[in-house]
Formats: sequence, C-alpha cells, structure tokens
Amino acid sequence: MSRRQYPVPVSSPENTPRLSYVSRDQYSGDWNSSLHTHGCAELFFITGGHGRFCTQQEDFPVAIHDIVIVNANVPHTEASQLDSPLEYTVLGVEGLGTMTGADGCAMIHLRTGWDELMGCLRLMFQEAEEALPGYEQVCRSLLEVVLVRLNRQWNAALSGEPSGARASRDCDLVRRYIDNHFKENLSLDQLAQLAHLNKYYLSHAFRREFGVSPINYLISCRIEESRFLLRETDHTLSLIAQILGFSSLSYFSQCFRRVEGVSPLEYRRQHR
Repeated sequence: MSRRQYPVPVSSPENTPRLSYVSRDQYSGDWNSSLHTHGCAELFFITGGHGRFCTQQEDFPVAIHDIVIVNANVPHTEASQLDSPLEYTVLGVEGLGTMTGADGCAMIHLRTGWDELMGCLRLMFQEAEEALPGYEQVCRSLLEVVLVRLNRQWNAALSGEPSGARASRDCDLVRRYIDNHFKENLSLDQLAQLAHLNKYYLSHAFRREFGVSPINYLISCRIEESRFLLRETDHTLSLIAQILGFSSLSYFSQCFRRVEGVSPLEYRRQHR
C-alpha cells in the first residue's frame, strides 16, 4: 500500500464535523485487506481502479466516481483488483452523523459534480501537506463545502447532529441496499425478505417515507446510471439493459421512455 496521510488539528466548535485527517491510498503488494475500525467516520472517494468494499454484513464493488461513507467503529476493509489497482482519498471526520444502512455503511455513485469535489480534496490535501499558517481553517471550510455538495447529491443528513431517522430503519435499509445493488436482479419479495417485512407493508411504508415505491426507486437508480452509460460509452442498448439488471431490452426502453420522454437511442443522439 502506498499511503500519505496528514493529521489536521481539531479546532472546530463542538457539535460540528471536524476533519481529523486526509489521506491518499493506492494499491500495492503489501495491501492489508483485514477488517478494521476507526474512531471517526470515514469518507472514501474512489479516484481510480476497481475493487470491492467490505463490511461484516455486505460486500459490493467500487470504482471511480463512487463515494463510500462508513460510520465510526464499523468494521470494514477494501480489496483491489490486481489488474486495475484501486486508488482513493479518505477523509476522517469526527462528530459526523450519517444516514447509512443498518450496517453503518453506504455508497453514493456521483454522475455530476465530481470534478468540483476533487478540486476541494486536492486543495485540502495540499493545505494539510504544507501545513502553512491557517491551514486548519482552510481544511475545515473545504470540509463544509464537501458535505454540503454531498447532501445535495444524496439527499441525506451529513452533519454534526445524530441522524434523526427521517425514514424508519427498515425503509432506510432497503433504500441503501437498492443504492448498492441496483444492477442486480431485485424483486419486491427479496427486498421485503431483507427487511423482514410483509411486501405490501414495505411498499406502503417506503412510499410514505420517500415518495416512491421500492421498485420505482430501483428503476430510477437504473435509469440514472443508464443516462451516464448512453452518454459516455459505446455499449449497445442490449448490453446496457443487461448491465443494469433489466429483464429485456424492451422493458429497459419502456422504462427509459416513461422517465425521460424519449427512447434510449434518441437520448444518446441528443447527448453525443
């Protein structure tokens, strides 16, 4: 593992998130993939390569544009693909209340605003590395910017206050599971089994909490990712439908047209 880490002295008022450290990691032969914990929350920004993020309850793939948020004292580890070395920047943040899943971990996949976040992280790392007078204040301000921008993207609660359950624990667990597994073949029965709920109750409770049914939320995650794939790759429509877990190309096209108002092919033409 190739790591550079710089501590940042705590100088923030109480009850506000405080940057404890910022580090950069890149896979190498001595990488240790054992489960471990930290006394503060960690925000992982995947900046290169491919790998997997693991907790005691879950294991999911990560790649560039993914952000993994881990609560304090939650066992976790990272594993890299040998042919695509994983790289990431980590912010250790004390006093951070997060709305993660029941296992204390969640992932966000950003499609917009990534470059701006990377600019904040680069400047934060430079300030911590040089440690010039006032660098703690600069790092604290940059952390506030990062958290605000993540709140916009994730519609979550990243703050110094304990997360006051906007959604029930069961619905939040299902939502986070969909966020991390939307490319897989999921059904309402599977999601209800995950939350140990009756599927009709889950559908009603999830809609009450988030304004959409679990299946429509799953479809919206897939459609959002499909827009990225249509713009940025040359994958065929059939391959995109397969990657995103749609049962058929026709079902993908039907869902896409219902959400976007145009066919996937027309969307690609408009944005290429």
